[in-house]
Amino acid sequence: MGANLTQIAKYLDNLGWEYRFDDEEDRIITGVEADHLEDFLIVVQLDEEGKFFRVFAPQVLAGVQEHPYKGAILQTMLAISWETKMLQWEYDPSDGEIRAIIEFPLEDSILTEKQFNRCLSGLIQIVDSIAMPRLKEVMTTGHDPGNIELGERLLLSIQEEAPGLLEILEKAMEARKKRGSFPHE
Repeated sequence: MGANLTQIAKYLDNLGWEYRFDDEEDRIITGVEADHLEDFLIVVQLDEEGKFFRVFAPQVLAGVQEHPYKGAILQTMLAISWETKMLQWEYDPSDGEIRAIIEFPLEDSILTEKQFNRCLSGLIQIVDSIAMPRLKEVMTTGHDPGNIELGERLLLSIQEEAPGLLEILEKAMEARKKRGSFPHE
């Protein structure tokens, strides 16, 4: 069963997207405008006669191969994969290409429009809103700022579930800081 490019093209038509077929590679190439990525190219590719689905953004981050913070950049990519669903990162050491990718086997199943849309929107949201700002910071400083958005959501959840707990935690953290430092004269 699997999938075919005609089916995927219909899904893109339903979204009103422009795209082009690359029949030689059995893929569709499209793209979107993004806030944190200048050329957000997206490739939808089928392998194994439509039994394996991939949607990826090639060349999302340039200049990593010889970058002084290469280790921190690659580590941050792994952390982002750990913290999010579906998204993986690929690094080609031969040319330094970095891809963000979602891929999975279809085997004897079809790729539904809902599945396709979730993969497409997930790729775009995670890469543009979460990964790129964070990776650019790592490229500049060598330090991963972490997923600030995740922390903010956690704080909001604590505030909603346990009103007053954040204030207690804040006071406890301040008291701990004071205990750990000596007064300056």
